[in-house]
Amino acid sequence: MSKSKKIKELESFIYNLELELKKAKVTLGEILGKSSTEAVDYSLKAAQEGQEHQGEEGLVIEGVFNGQLMIGPDGKKYSVPANYASKSKLVEGDILKLTIDSSGSFIFKQISPVERKRLVGHLVKDKKSDEFVIIAGDKIYKVLLASITYFRGEEGDEVVILVPKDNDSNWAAVENVIKKNYSSGPVDSNSMDDLDITL
Repeated sequence: MSKSKKIKELESFIYNLELELKKAKVTLGEILGKSSTEAVDYSLKAAQEGQEHQGEEGLVIEGVFNGQLMIGPDGKKYSVPANYASKSKLVEGDILKLTIDSSGSFIFKQISPVERKRLVGHLVKDKKSDEFVIIAGDKIYKVLLASITYFRGEEGDEVVILVPKDNDSNWAAVENVIKKNYSSGPVDSNSMDDLDITL
């Protein structure tokens, strides 16, 4: 096994230990009643700020993005294409406008983005769910797979993410990926034994 492959496996093992530790801390906090800041109720925000009307182009619905879906003013959920959400770097709480034209096409447009803050974290593949997450500070953020695929992200890469500035969130938008570089030089006889690490 090459030195670079050993390093990647060891990093993957360490990141997954860190992920499991953070999950355990969250669970313990919930048991002790010390859960982190409550996430915003987007159904309530959609009911307050969203609207629905018939326009020239078709039915127009304004709602709130919850990290994956748009929630309309009546609480109905609309699938937002992952490629659009990734490309537009949508963040939880953004106000979207959905136009459903006469042919039944869905056209989304971001009309009122929430204030954002940037964080830097590490990309980790959760071995249990087989999904990518970002560990940034004391928080684990979900991310759309389309964002990771677009930037060709790999486990261990540093990731610049966008999250709401003033509210807690479960999801993050990926702004950029900082690739890891591994040396592929020869492995000497004193290098680590072959690694085959699983959690």
